[in-house]
Amino acid sequence: MTITDDKSTPTRRLVLVVRADPVICGHSGEARCLAEVARTRGFNDVRIVTWPLDTLQAAGLPLKPLDRVLPYSPGITVERPGPVGDYRVPDGRHLAGLVGRLVELFSDGVPTVAMSLYLSPHAIAVQEAVQVARRIGPARVVTIAEAVGSDITNVVRDCVATDRFGAAAHILSVYLAADHCVAVSEYTKDLIVASAATLDGLRGTTFAQQCAERIAISYPAVDSWPYLSLNDDRIAETLARRGLARDGYVLFLSRIASAKGVDDLIDAYAGSRSAARVRLVLAGRGPQEDAVVARVAAAGLSERMLVLTDVDDSEKPGLMAGSAAFVLPTREQPEFVETFGIALVEKALAGGGPIITCATGGVPEAVGDTALLVPQRDPVALRTVLDEVVCDWTHEQRAEAERRARAYALQFDRVAVFDRLFALAEPPPVPVA
Repeated sequence: MTITDDKSTPTRRLVLVVRADPVICGHSGEARCLAEVARTRGFNDVRIVTWPLDTLQAAGLPLKPLDRVLPYSPGITVERPGPVGDYRVPDGRHLAGLVGRLVELFSDGVPTVAMSLYLSPHAIAVQEAVQVARRIGPARVVTIAEAVGSDITNVVRDCVATDRFGAAAHILSVYLAADHCVAVSEYTKDLIVASAATLDGLRGTTFAQQCAERIAISYPAVDSWPYLSLNDDRIAETLARRGLARDGYVLFLSRIASAKGVDDLIDAYAGSRSAARVRLVLAGRGPQEDAVVARVAAAGLSERMLVLTDVDDSEKPGLMAGSAAFVLPTREQPEFVETFGIALVEKALAGGGPIITCATGGVPEAVGDTALLVPQRDPVALRTVLDEVVCDWTHEQRAEAERRARAYALQFDRVAVFDRLFALAEPPPVPVA
């Protein structure tokens, strides 16, 4: 259905609360995807409510180049509420600004679906705002809270381990207070239930059963069009800008952080047969950028490795499609587990060489049986598989791997994901006087 600005069209609003662009995060892209599809599904007013740019920069989050963030379609508004309060409020000023703006959006009687991506602090902000809006106005809001793995590894699991039960109970209570609870993978749901069960065992609460019964699975939404619409000329243009040749490099494209296993990939490549045939391109931003550059230099292969920290969304599909292989040796760490693997889906849609990764967390759900899986933290095994696909595979093997991966990844297209998710979430009817 095409949306028009006809004043007779009843207004329906979607509010997405998330760390949005320019943050480099799969769920930032997921929010963009859901917003774009909403404009074709009867939502006249779509808002992405997020944090001020200076706050994101000060937080040290990996960010895309600001001048190359892709625009949103007409009808999608990005709001960045400013902080509330002065220096006497040492923390919480930005959260207060976020909650305040959500109260304004929720209390005007417009039928609204409000979705938070990440429980802390986004679901907290939505729940606070809904409670206030229902007290002061004709709020007609349905809430969806989406949990990702770091909500558990970074908050709940840590609180349980340190016996800070109040914070864990708070975040789980906020989650379950939503009208609809979803997780980004079966693995994530299992992680939530297990952590809740630990808390229940310590404190006699009943969170685990509630989580097991109420949490549905909603895989992250991916825009397949930029990948499926690639042609040889566009790929060639992208590679030419970087001085690369098609099938002439192995690609890592993700956050440059310890949990992504980039050091394992450097070690595997340094002693490989592949190093004589293809370059290694490490693309992304993250806390280990300097350490990666130093490790590349120490490996003595600086001429064969290229570190890119300025890749934007328009360039990513071409880089993926032109690679001889895509490697993401993600590994489980206390503070982070790959609970899905959006970049793996994007690479499968783009085509090109095969995917090599680890069966960590929710990765098997993202790739099915279409990727080559190696043990985590095992550069030797990674080197063996890398050499096999780069040096020994035939054209026919590569083409078959590409076909199977793309066919599997299409289930995560943003339209299909949106329709499954929002079938849950029709706004409530107008109350009868």
